[in-house]
Amino acid sequence: MEIRTDAGGAAAPTPAPTTHAGGKATSADDRVQRRSPLAMLVSRPEIGSLIGAIALLVLFLVVAPTLRSGASLFTVLYSSSTIGIMAVSVALLMIGGEFDLSAGVAVTTASLTASMVAYQLHLNVWVGVLAALVLALAVGLFNGWLLVRTGLPSFIITLGSFFMLTGLNLGVTKVVTGGVSSPTITDMDGFASAKAFFNYSLPVGNGLRVPIIFWLVLVVVATWILLRTRIGNWIFAAGGDPAAARAVGVPVKATKIGLFMAVGFTAWLLGMHNLFAFSNAQSGNGVGNELFYIIAAVVGGCLMTGGYGSAIGAAIGALIYGVVTNGIVYAGWNADWNRLFLGAMLVIATIVNLVVKNQAAKR
Repeated sequence: MEIRTDAGGAAAPTPAPTTHAGGKATSADDRVQRRSPLAMLVSRPEIGSLIGAIALLVLFLVVAPTLRSGASLFTVLYSSSTIGIMAVSVALLMIGGEFDLSAGVAVTTASLTASMVAYQLHLNVWVGVLAALVLALAVGLFNGWLLVRTGLPSFIITLGSFFMLTGLNLGVTKVVTGGVSSPTITDMDGFASAKAFFNYSLPVGNGLRVPIIFWLVLVVVATWILLRTRIGNWIFAAGGDPAAARAVGVPVKATKIGLFMAVGFTAWLLGMHNLFAFSNAQSGNGVGNELFYIIAAVVGGCLMTGGYGSAIGAAIGALIYGVVTNGIVYAGWNADWNRLFLGAMLVIATIVNLVVKNQAAKR
């Protein structure tokens, strides 16, 4: 029996062909193909978040005229990308049925590792960058390995990783540097080339910053993996029904470990951008950001129970974050309303996602 994904992204076994009255064999795939384009569109996980994003964008374009300028829109995209880079991998992990509460501080860990390895050992900055990548992947590997080894909920395991990384970020930084931030590395070998790669701005508008490009590339790659590859089927199956997936040969353990390592990779990527945007890293940064990544994924259509969602939806969820956080500022409203909007969007999106999934299942 083969594992496939239905139009809404949920994992399902491919049923055997059936025969109608004329004697001609048909299959579930034939019946899916006869669905109208509108029905297929409505069943997509990200449709609710897309409607919400359009509504919010129209609202803030009306109440905040400053947002209508090209410079402001690029600012919204950049703000969205700093959440969206992580939201892509977090969404894949949630589709696979797991959480990572250490994702926010892992970004800071990567920044601190790259800067302090290069500075303290007097090495080329790129050596620090590679060391940070190895550590970020190792953290993801540790989280995934501990999950499949112990069977404990990922909430507990990554909550422990969150506190350990938070303590290491602050404690090691104080021991090594005597302060709470890493040293500035602007005058070190390799800094200019690393900055050009991780913090470059293309001459488009007021500057198309490279995290936006990273974000879009990650969305495209993740969407291709989910919809066009066997690994995508494994992700949906591992999150939808791990026992059934394992019974038909899906490498559930390896899939989950790989998803945690993907979170580590994006944490490294965002951490490198932050490092070369500010030339050093603050050890206390990143705490709480994991909630924004999860919100973006959930608003974008991922279910907390796993097995359902999309990378495109997570990108739309991150865009909603950028529109809300910047739109409130441009509108001149009190920034405290930001959390109210995000919380309301989380609840509304969760309800809409459940309704969409249930309607898609009925069809």
